[in-house]
Amino acid sequence: MKKIEAIIRKSKYREVKEALHDVGVNFFSYWDVTGLGNEKEGHVYRGVSYSTSDIQRRYLSIVVNDDFAEVAIQAILNSGATGEVGDGKIFVSQIDECYRIRTGEKGGDTLK
Repeated sequence: MKKIEAIIRKSKYREVKEALHDVGVNFFSYWDVTGLGNEKEGHVYRGVSYSTSDIQRRYLSIVVNDDFAEVAIQAILNSGATGEVGDGKIFVSQIDECYRIRTGEKGGDTLK
């Protein structure tokens, strides 16, 4: 099993969510996060322009079976990209085991 963690633009969340649902990822967790990166968001307030290093993003956590990881990653890459600095990152790590709390069963079938 693989854990896919993606940090994406908040403005692309709906598109990424729909792309994941289209390829069969029907469950994932997400959080609103603030990070620091190469992008600097500019703001204009009452005609005064200022920038901040705090960037609002959405953090997705998805666990899939090994053979499905590339499909989910491609869905995020295709739907989350704008071509600009600050589109985000995807991290993939190995999951050793998974348990379904309700039944106590374990393994890859618990993700279905």
